[in-house]
Amino acid sequence: MAKQSTATATPVLLTRPEARSLAFAAALDVHFGDRLRCVMAPLMAPRILSPSLPEGHFDAVIFTSATAVEAARKLGVPLPTRAFCVGARTAVAARAAGFVASSAGGDAGDLVAAILSDPARGRLLHLRGQDSTGDVAERLTAHGITTIPVIVYGQDPQPLTSEATGLLQDPAPLILPIFSTRSAALLSAALPETTRARLHIAAMSAAVAKAAFVMPNDALVIARQPDAEGMLEAVGTLLADLPPP
Repeated sequence: MAKQSTATATPVLLTRPEARSLAFAAALDVHFGDRLRCVMAPLMAPRILSPSLPEGHFDAVIFTSATAVEAARKLGVPLPTRAFCVGARTAVAARAAGFVASSAGGDAGDLVAAILSDPARGRLLHLRGQDSTGDVAERLTAHGITTIPVIVYGQDPQPLTSEATGLLQDPAPLILPIFSTRSAALLSAALPETTRARLHIAAMSAAVAKAAFVMPNDALVIARQPDAEGMLEAVGTLLADLPPP
C-alpha cells in the first residue's frame, strides 16, 4: 500500500508547550503514521521559578505535571524521596529524577483518592504550576493531610504561529487535541476572525470540553481517560469519522 502524502494527511494542531507537543507528536506518529501531519504551535512556554520552600519536614512531594518535576530538579534543595504523581508520564519523569514515585493513573481527583488510600505520615509538599486545577492541596488538607502548595513554574502565553493561522483559515478538517482548560481559553482567544477550519476537538476531560465548546467545531470527543493514551484514542476516533482525503 502506497504511503499517504503529507499533502493529503489530516493536520493536527499541537498547542501544548514544545516538549510536551513533541512527545505527543511522536506518539501520534507511532499510532497513525502518515495519516496525520503534526503542526507545532505552542500557546505556552514554561518558565521555571526559584521559590523558597516552607521550613520543616515533609513526608512526600506531589507532582501534577512533568514540568513540575523538571522545576523540582532545578531547586537545588533536598526534597522528600517519596512522590505521588497524577499520571504515568509524570511518574516516569519523577523516577528519572530520583524519586520513588507512584502514579494515580488519572486526574486530580484520582490523585487525591490515591493519596487518601495510602496516606503519608506527615505534611505533603505540592510542587505545581501557576495555573493549576483540581485543588489538590486544599482537598487533602480538608481531609486532615496538611498539604502545602508551592508554585515552581509559570506558563507564559505565546502567539499563534503563521503556519497555525494558515491552517485555521483553511476550510478543511483540522484535528485539535486540547489538554487543559487554560489551553482551551488561550486558543479560543487566539482564533483569528477569519477561522474557517472544520475543527475536530479531542478534549482531555469534561472540564476541558466545556472550555473548548465555545469554539465552533464539527466534532468534539472527550478522552475516555485523562492521559496521553486517552487522548490518542480520542484522536483516533475523530480520524476514523473523517471522510477519506
